[in-house]
This record gives sequence, C-alpha cells and structure tokens, in this order.
Amino acid sequence: MGRWKPDARTRLQEAALALYRKRGFAQTTVAEIAERAGLTERTFFRYFTDKREVLFSGEEALRQLLVSALESAPRSLSPIDAVGAAIEAPAGFFEQRRASARERQAVIAENPELQERERVKLASLASLLADGLRRRGVSDPTATLAAEMGITVFRISFERWIDDAGTRSFASIVREAFDELKSVSAGR
Repeated sequence: MGRWKPDARTRLQEAALALYRKRGFAQTTVAEIAERAGLTERTFFRYFTDKREVLFSGEEALRQLLVSALESAPRSLSPIDAVGAAIEAPAGFFEQRRASARERQAVIAENPELQERERVKLASLASLLADGLRRRGVSDPTATLAAEMGITVFRISFERWIDDAGTRSFASIVREAFDELKSVSAGR
C-alpha cells in the first residue's frame, strides 16, 4: 500500500466520492475506499470516524469561518446583515471546490441518511449563528430568526451555486438571495 504518498485525506475523499457516485453510498465500504486510494483501512480511520464523515469533514472549517466573520462584522450592521456577512465569508473556501461540491450534493441527494446528516449540520450552523448574535447583544427571537433565515439563504445559495454553470460566484449568489429575503420581508 502507498501509505508514504502525500495527501492521504484528499485521496480518501476523492476515492470515496468516486465510489459513492459509481456504486452508491450504502454499497461502498471503507475497505473499498481505502483500497482505491492506495491506503489501508487503518489510515482511513485516522482521518474519518466513518464513511459519512468523508462528506462532512469540512464542517469544522465552515463553522470557524462563520464564527470569525460574524465576530468581525461591524457592530453597526443589523442582525440580518451581520449574518449575511458571515454567510458570504466561506465563498473562497467553496470556490476552490465547486466540482467536488456538486458530486457531494449528488451523493447526499440520493441517500436519506445523508440528507438527515446535512439537516443536522445546517441546524447546528443556525444555532452557532444565533449564539454569535446573542454575544453581539441581539435578543431573541431576533437572533434566532436572523440565524435561521441566514441558514436558509445559505442552503438556497449553495444549491443555486452548484447548479450554476460556473459563471457566478458563491458570494454574488448569496448577496442576491439576501436581497430577495429582504424584499420578501419588506412586503415587496
């Protein structure tokens, strides 16, 4: 096995995505992922707790980006605009991964267990943003409403972005979706 080759994590992720798309998530084993990546199962478990986590391993980085952006947003911003700044922050993170993001979402769309895991992730992100707004002095229900609406914008923007032919950036799609939300909430 080629354990000495660099970037085992990426190789495992690429192998898993390829197998999930070819054979299906449920039919793919950790052993098959490791073999395709030229690694051992033991190496797989050094990077991921299970085969689902291959698809969700960027969650912690996303959480950190959101928290950092919300904390550094100007205090003069409204709660929804502060959340908008946070939601737009991971744009660079995503832009580098558009092709794999499309594959990842296709795998998730085919598997109810993964769809549930994605919903849990989004709920966790909403909670994270609401907590951040509360630290900024925003009271409830405003903090919760702004965070939940922000995550809805995030989800819709992400779906639009992966469906886009590559002409629009994630950041521009997020701004457009927030403008739509503001228009709806203003009754226009």
